[in-house]
Amino acid sequence: MAESTSTDAGTQNGHTDYLHPRPRKPNNIRFTQPHLADDIQAATQNGLLKEPGSGVSSGRSTPIPPDAPPSVQASSSARRHIRAQQKRRIFPTVEYVDRVSHFDPASDYRDFRGFFVLFWIGLAIMGITSMLRSLKETGYPLNIRQWHLFKEKVWELALSDGAMVASTALSLPLHELYINVDGLRWNGLGMAIQSIYQAIWLAFWTAFPFIRDWSWTAQVFFTLHLLAIGMKMHSYAFYMGHLSETRRRLNDLDDPDNKTSKAAAYRYPRPRTHLSEIPQSPSDEDQDQISTAELRQLREDLAFELASPLGNVSYPENFTLFNFVDFVFCPTLCYEIEYPRTPKTRWMEVFYKTLAVMGCIFLMTITTEEFVLPVLDEASIALQSASSASEFCLIMGETIGRLLFPFMCLFLLVFLSIFEYVLGAFAEITRFADRQFYADWWNSSDWLEFSREWNKPVHHFFRRHVYSASKSHVSRPVATLITFIISALAHELVMGCITRKFRGYGFFAMMLQMPFVMIQRSRFFRGKKLLHNVLFWCSMILGLAMMCALYVLV
Repeated sequence: MAESTSTDAGTQNGHTDYLHPRPRKPNNIRFTQPHLADDIQAATQNGLLKEPGSGVSSGRSTPIPPDAPPSVQASSSARRHIRAQQKRRIFPTVEYVDRVSHFDPASDYRDFRGFFVLFWIGLAIMGITSMLRSLKETGYPLNIRQWHLFKEKVWELALSDGAMVASTALSLPLHELYINVDGLRWNGLGMAIQSIYQAIWLAFWTAFPFIRDWSWTAQVFFTLHLLAIGMKMHSYAFYMGHLSETRRRLNDLDDPDNKTSKAAAYRYPRPRTHLSEIPQSPSDEDQDQISTAELRQLREDLAFELASPLGNVSYPENFTLFNFVDFVFCPTLCYEIEYPRTPKTRWMEVFYKTLAVMGCIFLMTITTEEFVLPVLDEASIALQSASSASEFCLIMGETIGRLLFPFMCLFLLVFLSIFEYVLGAFAEITRFADRQFYADWWNSSDWLEFSREWNKPVHHFFRRHVYSASKSHVSRPVATLITFIISALAHELVMGCITRKFRGYGFFAMMLQMPFVMIQRSRFFRGKKLLHNVLFWCSMILGLAMMCALYVLV
């Protein structure tokens, strides 16, 4: 029987009365009809069915005998089924299957970057609208009252910031003393000397902007950088001090007559690992009776503690000025001997992130000028004429309501500029590979989860150097309380730099998070994640606007 292609079969047979063109063949019938895949594969292996897409057909009406083998019958059935599916209906059909929407809680869909694009488009529209309104009213596209704040004493700020960072390098010669002078060992006077120096350093540089009477913009930048560099210095000094004692102890084990402790090696907490219980030293009797195998294991543990997480460098090979400077520029607050690195620096990515930072600052300035300062000016005048407590509360309530959305936008812009673009740019420059500076904090169920997810570098520092250090002396709840107090004091310092007022509102609000967390984790609220997230966002939006109104107007 002569074979012909399926595309010209109708023409050769004289059939010209088609009502519609022949539908195209599917690319792979194994995927379009999965329930026939096994039969089709068997028929193909037996040579009774050609590969899909070959364009060869045995004809549409080729009969098969009733006693044909099952493979031939399956092939014929498959061809008939495919032809039936290929016939187009005059009225289009819609395929309905059991599935959920993208926003359904049961959906696995997680790609919502379109909303991120929409966020930027909305901010761009807001900026353009504000510029057009300013052009109409003043004749200038931008009428920024705060512009002089960005230019005031900018060179003094740059030189002071450089001096502040350079002063942390004193930790290197101090560490040299801790290593070489027995009377200044880290576990002796070394830790006390380093702590005193850090306290003097922090007090001096915190007071310096107030003494020099800087603008609030310069002071906030300097204070935030000061806190970050201070945490870096503390992490470097204390971790290197721990390594110096570990190395000294490892070397002392080589001397059989040395009375060094045979207690288990202390594992310094890693930034991204769960906290473990601090090992307890064995008794003197256990130390005298330690076996050779246990001594060998102790040496291995001490040597392992001196090695980097990647295993390429060991202490004291990392005790160099270059290593310290590299740590200062890396976007992390926890010192490690070695970090994972990317193959190269993508300078175009650095350029894009720098441009994004400038764009965020511009949008924050526009938002402040258009939606924050006018509201605060009106509220300040209205409060001066308030004659009763009820009128005062009404004005404050209206002011907070008008500041809700602007401060939510400002918070998101600050978050993006710091954790996505500034830290991302420094990570690209230093080839720092671990760039998870935040997690999905927007899905937080309570403030404790938010504190872990929205600022991972700071969270890692507090968990490693504050919580872990406190837990060896106090209980776990007290260690958590100490961590919150130190964090609240840092936030109060930043708010004081912005407003030149130390009222304690920020400290009180942050400490109030702990009872809120206890309530949310009670039996009544347990398991209600959606309700927890709603309460988190309500308290977040309300808290930002309330802090601004209280610090500025009260």
